[in-house]
Amino acid sequence: MSEVVHIPVFPLAILPLPGELVPLHIFEPRYRQLLHDAEVDDASFGIYFSHEINEQKIGSLMKLESIIKRYPGGEADIIVRCEDIFSLDMLLRTYKTKLYPGGNVRFWNVDVNSFPNHALYDLFLHYLKLRKISQHLNIFNLYQVANELNLEVNDRYKFLTTPEDRREGFLLNRMKFQVHILEQEEKSKDNYHLN
Repeated sequence: MSEVVHIPVFPLAILPLPGELVPLHIFEPRYRQLLHDAEVDDASFGIYFSHEINEQKIGSLMKLESIIKRYPGGEADIIVRCEDIFSLDMLLRTYKTKLYPGGNVRFWNVDVNSFPNHALYDLFLHYLKLRKISQHLNIFNLYQVANELNLEVNDRYKFLTTPEDRREGFLLNRMKFQVHILEQEEKSKDNYHLN
């Protein structure tokens, strides 16, 4: 992990994974100010995972991708991308002289060039086929595989807090379960016919 860095923080009960695109609706004045600063200064900010299970105090480093819609009252619909994961040392009520919170964090510097082993990758391609996804990247890193699985927030947390050498096994188990469900759905289509 890196040294402590002071960044803007947006506490939310979501846990984006590296590479994931997340839509947000910005309406509170303090977060409208954060959006302005992110847009003008091209600054990143943290989404701190504000949930009771977050004993390890982790969050996601986000970067503004695009503003989809601006509303007359100053609200906005935006898309942000997760660039890294961080550990929170301290959450502060305000960031410097701003209205929005800040925090002292340590970036994980996740390895986006971490690719799944053959067993996981082959099962993942089978999973995509069952979901009828034929247009996709040629190769997926471990985080992209996790993103495609649409993990629930508890599983996202477990995935990130599992030691790196066991993350593939974690995803393999989740994927086996989802593949089983999809295969059962396919079989059930053969058993029921509409009149």
